[in-house]
Amino acid sequence: MTAEQHTRRTVLVTGAAVAGVAAGTAALTACGTDDAPSTAAGGGGLVALADIPVGEAKAVKSGDQEIIVARPTDATAVAFSAVCTHQGCAVKAEGKDLTCPCHGSVFDALTGEVRQGPAETPLPAVAVKVENGQVLSA
Repeated sequence: MTAEQHTRRTVLVTGAAVAGVAAGTAALTACGTDDAPSTAAGGGGLVALADIPVGEAKAVKSGDQEIIVARPTDATAVAFSAVCTHQGCAVKAEGKDLTCPCHGSVFDALTGEVRQGPAETPLPAVAVKVENGQVLSA
């Protein structure tokens, strides 16, 4: 594989991740269990802020797309695409890390930045806000 092919693949995978998240943000849903991404509960919320420990993250569903919602402080939330920027596998929330089970990439759960490759590109951000204890699409 040449460097040119890798760059093209990275651009395509990242573009697909951003497009998928953008398409999925219109149909947001809410709370579920810790074993699987949270799903529909009404009110348009992604997840209750209280369901995410401070400094950690949780996978949730936004329509048919998975996103990661993290809680950097007691009253704030941030979100990222759950699609690994290396080859498109879904990352898993594990405490302060987001790990890719396919090739071992590790991302910072609070920033989306790459901690360990092979991924070279951070996870794309998803706009969210906190209202009445619920994390909502911004």
